[in-house]
Amino acid sequence: MIPLLRPPLSSYDAVGVAERYGPAVMERLPRVGCVLAAGGRWWWIVPSQSDVGVNWPSAAVYAVGAVPAGAPPGRRTGRAAEGPRVVHSPDDGVPYTHPLLLHIAVCAVAGVSPAWPREDRRSGS
Repeated sequence: MIPLLRPPLSSYDAVGVAERYGPAVMERLPRVGCVLAAGGRWWWIVPSQSDVGVNWPSAAVYAVGAVPAGAPPGRRTGRAAEGPRVVHSPDDGVPYTHPLLLHIAVCAVAGVSPAWPREDRRSGS
């Protein structure tokens, strides 16, 4: 399940990693925005379209719109009723984590090199 923010932001996505990798990713970031825990993952709030021009590693899940996935309609009970847990709330009130810095941190924890789509810059010359 991907958590929702209250009050909702106008436009945001989320990047999730397995909960066991969360602390290692967080310690590699110079500034951390809002981080929530839900469904066995830690979720970093990023500006919408932070997946454009970035190849997120397989260790990450990129959620467009950060809308709950697979959540059944109606009343929830048990652990699902608790909703997401706040892992970190930024002091400056800006909920976003810088997506490129997050990408580099996730790649470092996953043991892969950061990757961006290649473009042939010679075209049009």
